[in-house]
Amino acid sequence: MSEATEPTTERPKLFVDTVGCQMNVLDSELVIARLRSQGYELTDDPMGADTILFNTCSVRQHAEDKIYSALGRLKSLKKKRPNVAIGVLGCMAQKDQDEILKRAPFVDIVVGPGQLAKVPELLRKARAEKTPQLAVSKARTGGTKLEVVESFEEFDPIREQAMRMSPYQAFVRIMMGCDKFCTYCVVPATRGPEQSRDPAEIVEETRLLVDQGVTEITLLGQTVNSYKFRTGDGRQWRLSDLLSELSDIDDLRRIKFITSFPKDMTDDLLQAVRDLPKVFKYLHVPAQSGDDEMLRRMKRLYTVAQYDEMMARIRETVPDCSVSSDFIVGFCGESEGAFQKSVELLQRSRFKNSFIFKYSPRPGTKAHELFADDVPEEVKKRRNNDLLAVQTAISHQDNQALLGQDFDVLVEGPSKAFSGDIGSVTGPVQLTGRTMTDRICVFEGNSRLIGSYSKVRVVSATAVTLFAEVVTDRVTHRSPAEWSLPVIF
Repeated sequence: MSEATEPTTERPKLFVDTVGCQMNVLDSELVIARLRSQGYELTDDPMGADTILFNTCSVRQHAEDKIYSALGRLKSLKKKRPNVAIGVLGCMAQKDQDEILKRAPFVDIVVGPGQLAKVPELLRKARAEKTPQLAVSKARTGGTKLEVVESFEEFDPIREQAMRMSPYQAFVRIMMGCDKFCTYCVVPATRGPEQSRDPAEIVEETRLLVDQGVTEITLLGQTVNSYKFRTGDGRQWRLSDLLSELSDIDDLRRIKFITSFPKDMTDDLLQAVRDLPKVFKYLHVPAQSGDDEMLRRMKRLYTVAQYDEMMARIRETVPDCSVSSDFIVGFCGESEGAFQKSVELLQRSRFKNSFIFKYSPRPGTKAHELFADDVPEEVKKRRNNDLLAVQTAISHQDNQALLGQDFDVLVEGPSKAFSGDIGSVTGPVQLTGRTMTDRICVFEGNSRLIGSYSKVRVVSATAVTLFAEVVTDRVTHRSPAEWSLPVIF
């Protein structure tokens, strides 16, 4: 961080740091848009900001440690510039509101994910009253079901292109909360009861995004395929119905959804993935373990046999569909035999990729209350590396089979290897995009292709990346005359 400086403009400057899942990225976009509508200007310099917000995650201890470390570095800034407002938002704020103020008493606002619409009001109040402001939702046992549900307010979406990581892609929340209560997970406590949004609101929001130039959306939900909504006319909407409705929106080119729950993978949804050309042929369906006893302890609500049956239906119904997964290694009581069953599940499922995590005890979860964290850290690390090695080998082998094949990709922007101002580049640059099976593709092309859909041919591949060449410069969607890197928060 650079030396603290006073802002030089009249518009208050806002810095936002986001950790965690796509839900948090979307929440940050909406908070920024709300504050920007009230005169704030976004900055990437926290030491020169008037307001510094951290949107947090509680899924793993590392994410929380990162926030406390960042807050510690701001203690001296707050002393030098007491008018700087510092806020902690999101899941960590909902779970640990008192602990945050105890460890960082200089924090001005603590706001849970169900209260984010109140951020502007709370900032004004904190500055006026010079006291910390707290806004969190009710605990799951803090009232009747209706009272708890109503305490998690739906955040009215104000969508602004400049607030997204890409002008052409956007997240759309279709549901809030979770009712699965996996024993290792804090999400049901931090994000509240499961609530599906009205499909009319989702369609309206998507049309607004398309009018802003978005051509690809990702539908978000903690268990997105659990989506259900009964409209006033008595119609029961499922995710498959919503996908069909969204597919009718002109100029919307691609639709993705994450994350799915294995038990709720219905045939009608798989048929929609198969039959709707705009829908990604890709599913993210966490397995978490390949051992029935571990799944029971995790309260995952399915068996290994049921997960295998789901995978068989996916392969039969959507043969070209890619599937990714999550695994937790070192969960309470996991033996070497139980871990080997996870290896075997991964091997027979041949996931496109897997996100592998070492178990981290989370206070407030049933696993923390009921089970001992009895797998040594070095064993967790070794199992993590072993499972990752198996997945890497599968991903590399399957990607090699794609050599010579053509794919249509949305050209998202420069690859991670690029640094500098893309707007000043006149010649070819390394670009990146994704196939309809969600595989990352890197290729050289003119920066004018960004935002368009181009056909590429795979010439080489690693376990995580397809390297390709542009087959044609034919642009199948309007492309902006100029493009600059969007703000990333």
